[in-house]
Amino acid sequence: MNSSLPAPTLSESLFAFTLVLLFAAPLAIAGVALTNTGLGRSRSAAQAFLGNLAIVAVAVIVFALLGAALAGDPSSASRVFHLAGQPWSWIGSGPSPFTSFAVSGSTFSTAQLGMLFEFLAVALAALIPWGSGADRFCLAGGCATAAVLAGIVFPLVAHWSWDGGWLAQLGVNFGLGAGFLDFGGAGTVHAVGGLSALAVVWIAGPRKGKFPKEGFSNAMPGHNAVYVLFGCLLSLVGWLAWNTAGAILWLHAPLSALPATAVNTLLSASIALAATFGITRVRFGKPDASMCANGWLAGLVASSACAAIVTPAESLLVGLVAGIATPLLVELLELALSIDDPSGAITVHAVAGLWGLFAAGLFAPHPGQLLAQLVGIATLIGFVLPLVYLLFAILNRIVPFRVDPDGERIGMDLHELGGGAYPEFVIHRDESYR
Repeated sequence: MNSSLPAPTLSESLFAFTLVLLFAAPLAIAGVALTNTGLGRSRSAAQAFLGNLAIVAVAVIVFALLGAALAGDPSSASRVFHLAGQPWSWIGSGPSPFTSFAVSGSTFSTAQLGMLFEFLAVALAALIPWGSGADRFCLAGGCATAAVLAGIVFPLVAHWSWDGGWLAQLGVNFGLGAGFLDFGGAGTVHAVGGLSALAVVWIAGPRKGKFPKEGFSNAMPGHNAVYVLFGCLLSLVGWLAWNTAGAILWLHAPLSALPATAVNTLLSASIALAATFGITRVRFGKPDASMCANGWLAGLVASSACAAIVTPAESLLVGLVAGIATPLLVELLELALSIDDPSGAITVHAVAGLWGLFAAGLFAPHPGQLLAQLVGIATLIGFVLPLVYLLFAILNRIVPFRVDPDGERIGMDLHELGGGAYPEFVIHRDESYR
C-alpha cells in the first residue's frame, strides 16, 4: 500500500472556476444522447432516449458504490506490486465518495473536483456503446453493460491514467516524457467507450436486413438529422468545458493556458467537419449530414488528448486527420467487415480517441512522450478490448443483449415500452421483413 499524500489544494477562485466548468460538461453527454437517438430508427426513438437516461443513472450509481473507491485519487493509497525494481500501481484503494465529499473545512481539494470529473466521465463512457447497438440492443442489456463498465473497466483505466496509476507513472519510473497524457479522456472515456461499442456490435450482430448478401449493405439512415446536428452543438459547449477542466485537474495548467485549449478544441472540430463535408460531397455528390456530424464529433474526441499541449496549427492537423478518416473508416467497417454501427461510435470515439493520444505524443515537447502514449494505446487495444469483450460475452449469457426478431420488427418502442415516440405518424415496416 502506498502512504497517503496530502491532497493538493486550489485557490478558492480557481476551485470555483473549475466547478463551473464541470457544471457545463454534462452538455457533452446530452449531445451524445441526442446523436444516439437521432441516428436510430423512428420506431425506436423513445427507447433510445430512455436508454440514454437509464444508462447514465446506472453508471453513476455503480461508480459511487464501487468504482470510485477502486479508481482512487493521486493523494490516496493504492495497491502496488513491484516489477523490474519499479512500483506498479494497478488499482486504487481510496475512500468512498460518500465520505470524501462530506469533508468540511476551508481546503479546496483537486481530489474532490477530480472525483466529480470522473462521475461525469463514467456516464459518458457508458453511454457510447448504446448508440452502436441501436434498434436491437435491449434496455436491460444496455444497463448491464453500463454497470460492468462503471464498476470494473472504467475504474481500472481511470486509475492508471488520472489517479497516479502505472501509466501516469511512466515518466517518473521509466523516463517516458511526462507519463501517459490523457487530460480530456480521449483514452479513458472515448477509446474505452468506443472499444466497448465494438464488443457490443460483435456480440449483438447487425440489424436484420442490414447485410442482405456478402459485400453488400443496405442504407438505414437515422430518422432525425436535426437531433444529430443539434447534439453536435451541445457537445461543443460540453467539450470546451471538459477539456479546460481536464487541463486544470490533470495537467495543472494555469488559467492563462485555458483560452488556447478552448481555441484548439474548436479548431480541431471545425477542420474535421470541413474535411468530412468535402469528402462526402466528392464521394456522393452532396454532403452527408450524419457523416458530417460524426466528423465534428471525431474532431472533438481527438482534441481531448492534445488540445492543451498543441499549437493551433497542430490542432488543425489533428482535426484534419480525424475528419478525413471518419467517413472512410465508417465505410470500411461497414462494407469490408460487416460491422453495423448506427452511431459510428467505433470510428468517432475509439479510432479518433486513439489518434488523439498518438498526436499528443507526436507533438508534446517532452522527450519520450510518444513512447508513453504508445504504451497507453497498446494497453487499451491489447488489454482493455479483450477484457471488455470477455465481460460482455459472459454478461450476454445472463442478460441477452439482443431483443427477439419480433421486437426488432415492430420497433423497440412498442416492444419494450408499449408505445411509440411518434404515435401520430404511421411507421412503415421495412421491406427486409416481408
